[in-house]
Amino acid sequence: MIVIDRENLAKLPLLTLAAPAIRDAYIAAIDGRANLPPVGYLPLSGRNADCHIKYGYIEGDPIFVVKIAAGFYDNPAKGLPSSTGMMVAVSTETGDVVAVLDDKGLLTDLRTGIGGAIATMALWRGDARRIGVVGTGTQARVQIRALATLSDRPLHFTVWGRSPERAQAVLTDLADLDLSIAAATDLETLCHQSDAIVTTTPSKEPLIRSQWIAPGTHITALGADAPGKQELDIALVAHADRLVVDLADQCLDHGEFSVAARAGLIGEEGYIALGSVLSGTVKGRRSDGDITIADLTGIATQDIAIARTALDALGRFGRSQGTTP
Repeated sequence: MIVIDRENLAKLPLLTLAAPAIRDAYIAAIDGRANLPPVGYLPLSGRNADCHIKYGYIEGDPIFVVKIAAGFYDNPAKGLPSSTGMMVAVSTETGDVVAVLDDKGLLTDLRTGIGGAIATMALWRGDARRIGVVGTGTQARVQIRALATLSDRPLHFTVWGRSPERAQAVLTDLADLDLSIAAATDLETLCHQSDAIVTTTPSKEPLIRSQWIAPGTHITALGADAPGKQELDIALVAHADRLVVDLADQCLDHGEFSVAARAGLIGEEGYIALGSVLSGTVKGRRSDGDITIADLTGIATQDIAIARTALDALGRFGRSQGTTP
């Protein structure tokens, strides 16, 4: 068994290396190759924190992965990152632990960023250029980096947060990139002016209203990954032309769509799987006027994909014999 620390993992260009595997991870979740047990969720009452345990297996892979990911949302005020955790890679041949990736949340942040970019690019309009980012934490930064890295079109980013100072800090932290980027002071204006919107907050009440979203807008909703979280008005979810989920059971249980589902505003026929869109089985956007929303709660196949990619890149493990590109 080996232990790989965050510092060594951070040296890898995983935003590009892991993108093909994570794209396939969404497809594996719907084509019968993946075994994805229910997520373990531990709320830490009174500490503004929670912990997720995700684990799974993709048929044909030499490893399965168990991931512990915690969010401590008061940490930024203490000068600490809000996310932490680790991944454990286990041999599917012997059950031995192959590696502990002591990433302190880095791999989860990166796979979420890559997954969000993949969903956004699969569902935005062909002429989309203006990207609104809601939130000022780690994931806001990673989403921007991932889209800037993986997109083949010029993009303009606008960032909104409850704190204008934190929005400006995002711009400062991304100064190493050659970006067109600005901070917004008004969320409604950002929504009106964006072709695609990415939401990244742990909000427990709706931030974005239905009337703020014009026809043709795409939204990738990432923040609602646990019970009680919500970033979008349920009227917006009900009004959207296309609802896309990474994994239906998770999204309808504790994702962005769960509130609308419990209210009876969407049913089993009201959504499609992102894996089906990426595989070409189902069309995502059907017209330039569609309002599309992707609800991404994060799935274990993403963790498997980025852990395997990191181990391959470090020369620590043989490449999978499965179908991941």
